[in-house]
Amino acid sequence: MTSTELTKAKKESSELNPRSQKLEFFGVPGTTILTLTVPLVPYGLYFTCSEEAGGCPPKLWDVVLLRVHELSSLDGWKSLWDTKAFTALTGWLVYLVVLWAILPGDWVEGLQLRDGTKRKYKINALGALFMTLGLVGGMIYNNGPQTFTFIYEHYLGLITATFVWSYVQSILLYIWSFYGHPKVLALAANSGYHIHDFWLGRELNPTIGNFDLKVFFELRPGLIGWVLINISCACEQAVRNGGKITDSMMLVLGFQGLYVLDAIYNEPAVLSTMDVVTDGFGLMLSFGDLCWLPMTYSLQARYLAFNPVELGWAGVAGVFIVHMIGYYIFRSANMEKNDFRNGQNPKNLSFMETKRGTRLLTSGWWGRSRHPNYMGDLIMALSWCLPTGFNTPITYFYPVYFLVLLVHRQRRDDEACHEKYGDDWLEYKKRVPYRIFPYIY
Repeated sequence: MTSTELTKAKKESSELNPRSQKLEFFGVPGTTILTLTVPLVPYGLYFTCSEEAGGCPPKLWDVVLLRVHELSSLDGWKSLWDTKAFTALTGWLVYLVVLWAILPGDWVEGLQLRDGTKRKYKINALGALFMTLGLVGGMIYNNGPQTFTFIYEHYLGLITATFVWSYVQSILLYIWSFYGHPKVLALAANSGYHIHDFWLGRELNPTIGNFDLKVFFELRPGLIGWVLINISCACEQAVRNGGKITDSMMLVLGFQGLYVLDAIYNEPAVLSTMDVVTDGFGLMLSFGDLCWLPMTYSLQARYLAFNPVELGWAGVAGVFIVHMIGYYIFRSANMEKNDFRNGQNPKNLSFMETKRGTRLLTSGWWGRSRHPNYMGDLIMALSWCLPTGFNTPITYFYPVYFLVLLVHRQRRDDEACHEKYGDDWLEYKKRVPYRIFPYIY
């Protein structure tokens, strides 16, 4: 390549991938802290809520003394590693890639990227879910629940395995983002600050051929894995309880299973989410999809495995009503949005025109708040924890964390929309003043 051609290529690259003007997550200090500390959460939940730790929660001083004593020796650190768990995780990922390749599925076009291209994505995660549940269900039916307690028994090792895999994967993808053909980078992760860009993900959509790594990890290993972890916890409870599981465990399996089924059934909808359209595939999503999601969201089922709770009919009915209220808000709000985006308006909802030529809903659920789906999501999150009772606050970690996450995401979205729509967004906020909870926030 001549010097003229090289200069032209650099210019085109800088136009396609301009330097990030604003740093996310409080910049370098914030992303450094997150990179170093996020693994502590799944470990912390395990060591403060498990039989090994002595309860949920055990006495705080006992936890501190036990961890300090164990980690003061090399054997203590080695106890976190489990070769069988890492082998199982590797096999799980290979299995899902094979299913992606061999199961039939429609190829759906995603949104247009900044370079003018549109990628196609194979939609067959639902088939992978059903195939997996069929195999697991058949194994349990024919050989008993004791054949599927491996995940529960190797839970700590799986935390380490998913943690290590996600960090190594993120490092390799970050290095790879600097090589090869000109790539579309995430606008927020091209700052030149390595730790910041590593956390957010420098390349927008890393692919191997037509296999999109980010979309694959977004829905398959963690989400389907979460269902399998819950089933394993239920099997552990059944083994200890003469083959029976409690009504609280059935609610957790049903609620969280429905959530996963809903997400996977609506797989094409993920192609228009912030995770896919805006964020790169860095440690934030890699760790979140593979480790954080399955190893923290399964806390309720893991707790019930060794601490069974019977709710009775009244308790079951109460929790079920809370869940269905959340699910109704979540699903009906998303249906309104999806219909409107696809040029349909069956409810004749009002909207405002923007100078960009696009339209913003101002009635229905989207007239009550700017993110009514988040409200439904949070109500469902609470219903997942209620079956564990009120003997420990630890099993309520998820809705507290989720509230913080969604408030942060809402604020990021608000900034992006203000930049996108300008004064129209200010007018929209006057018409729809509440962010998530009507009359509250």
